[in-house]
Amino acid sequence: MNVEAYLARIGCEAPLEPTYETLRELQTAHMRTVPFENLDIVPLHRSIRLDEASLWHKIIEDKRGGFCYELNGLYAWLLKQIGFQIRYLNGRVFNRKEELGIEFDHLALLASLPGDPISWLADVGFGDSFLEPLELHEGEQPQGMRAYRLEPARDGWISWERGYDRAWRRQYYFDLAPRTFPDDYEAGCRYHQQSPDSSFTRGPVISRATEDGRVTLDDTMLIIKSNGGRSERPVSAEEWPRLLWEHFGVIL
Repeated sequence: MNVEAYLARIGCEAPLEPTYETLRELQTAHMRTVPFENLDIVPLHRSIRLDEASLWHKIIEDKRGGFCYELNGLYAWLLKQIGFQIRYLNGRVFNRKEELGIEFDHLALLASLPGDPISWLADVGFGDSFLEPLELHEGEQPQGMRAYRLEPARDGWISWERGYDRAWRRQYYFDLAPRTFPDDYEAGCRYHQQSPDSSFTRGPVISRATEDGRVTLDDTMLIIKSNGGRSERPVSAEEWPRLLWEHFGVIL
């Protein structure tokens, strides 16, 4: 891997040492520069490939984004190059009915340092979520106007978020069994490209974190969150490509 090119893509300086401070800096920078998006699924209808060369070309060279399998798949490669020990996790997302998704519904990462018993949940592919890695332990972990906590569950953990409205909501469950990328995640990736039950096949969306919130563009609306507030306005088909470039630096 050309580590310097990856770091330039997310606006970080090289070289970096494998420390928690590095992990925090990388995740925050990644979330603010590389968008969470499904544009290969809708509207482009392109098959998503999870091999390292394809991920590199799309995210680093073409300056696109992706969803969890792509973003965390490539991010894990970077972290290993820097010196972190990485475990690929099987995540299952809670829907609005509090039901768990399919096996390998979400790819998250467990990062640790050589010889250090502390591990962190690292995730740049869950959309509007924690900007800094979460230490793998019970207890509230505040981040700005929101907070997160990890709850032990049967054979794994559940991540929770306390939103701007102060209410706690479950995000996803993950177990700690070692997994293989991309092999274990190929079926989940196909499901989210093809199934009408997947949120990713219902319409285009692209989103990234900002200094004080988040900007999101779907097929009909531009949504901007700032300091806990929210504004939105309708978007026409004619202005959609311009907004895609202005807010995300993406040209389709």
